[in-house]
Formats: sequence, structure tokens, C-alpha cells
Amino acid sequence: MFFDLNIKGNSYENNLKLASEASKYGWNHINFSYNQDNYSNALKFKNELNSELDESINVDYTLEIKSNNVNEIRKIVNKFRNRSSCISVVGGDLKVNRAALENVKIDILSRPYLKRYDSGINHVLAKEAVKNNVAIELCFKDVLRSYLSHRSKVISNFKDVYTLYRKYDFPLILSSRAESVYDIKTTHDFMAFFRQTGLSEEEIIKSFDNSLNILDFNRNRDDMILTGVRRINDGS
Repeated sequence: MFFDLNIKGNSYENNLKLASEASKYGWNHINFSYNQDNYSNALKFKNELNSELDESINVDYTLEIKSNNVNEIRKIVNKFRNRSSCISVVGGDLKVNRAALENVKIDILSRPYLKRYDSGINHVLAKEAVKNNVAIELCFKDVLRSYLSHRSKVISNFKDVYTLYRKYDFPLILSSRAESVYDIKTTHDFMAFFRQTGLSEEEIIKSFDNSLNILDFNRNRDDMILTGVRRINDGS
């Protein structure tokens, strides 16, 4: 199963085109990302969007929080947690990276390396990601839309994340962050790219499993007592 939890959301018509293209290229599930200002309006046409697509692909939404204010991030998470299948915080600022990885209500720290000269995480933050089950997200578009030394630096940051991932085994997810049909790649090309940056095929497949785990966990979040421990209603 191929999952992409970060395709940039737009209008109903544009989302339909992107989802149809992703389906042709082998993707089984995509999440359209919306920031905190547009998320509620986008929810209004989510069901209609799914009804227009065939059974080869499922669509849901990711709330992508963009803020350098840690208190604001916390308030937004609390407001939207019960309405979101996935909550992601855009990283880059070290205090944001730390706050996201310390918050069990957040699913993903996206692009901790954004606008940085380093990966944005270290061994301390890697341990927090493991402790709170917060995934680290790497985006293909950050390489696709960069050039020369900047591209080299992004790939170097990816490799630094891989080193920490192999040592601490925090959840790692891979996404496209596609904005147009021209950004959508086949699942074969997507995997080939990340293999070239240093991940094994098994690690790439595990990243898709991590995406599925996030969605499954949040469907049952209200029944979760601890990570991996779920309350079951026996009907009595």
C-alpha cells in the first residue's frame, strides 16, 4: 500500500485532478494538506471528493500547522485534534521542532530541516520522537524544486535524519508535497529517488506502514489507553 500524507490541498477541482493522477501512478491513499486557516472550509467537500473517485484510491486531509509560536501551535492542536486524521507541524525553527516532538497529540514533525543548514534534529529530539510516537517527515519536493548547493544540502540533511532514524527507530514518513499534476511521480520513481538518497527498500516500505499506522491510530484515538493498547467495547 502506497501512502502520501502531504499533497498540498487546493480547490475541489484541483484536488480531484491530483487524486486522479495519483491513482493512475499507483498511489492507494493521499492526504491533502491544509493550514489552520483553510482546514475547516476544506472539510466541507471531503466526502464529495471521495465519492467522485474510484475505489483504487482513498482521500483524507492533514492539518498542517504553520507557526513559530509554540503556544499557538498547542491551541490549534487542541482545537482540531478530534476533527483531524493527521496533524502535522511544519518545522525548521528549533523551538517548534522540540515542541512538536514533545506533544503526543501531534502526529508529524514535517521538514525539521526547513531553511536550516542542519537537519533540525539531534539525538535528544530523536528520543522525544520515539517517546511520543511523533513521525519525522521528509518531502521529495524539497529536492525536486531545489538546485545545485541547496539541493546537495537538503540531501545531506536527509542523510543525517537517516543516521538518527537507524539508531533510535522513530517513525519516519516520506511524502511528495506535490502541488500540481507535474509534481506527482509514480510509486516506482518515488521509491527509486529515496533509494538513491540512502534508504533501503525495506525502510521505504516501512515509511508507508508508518503512514497507515498514523491514520489507524487516529481513527481509534478515543479508545486508545496507551500506544498499542486499545479499549474494546464488548457490548455488555
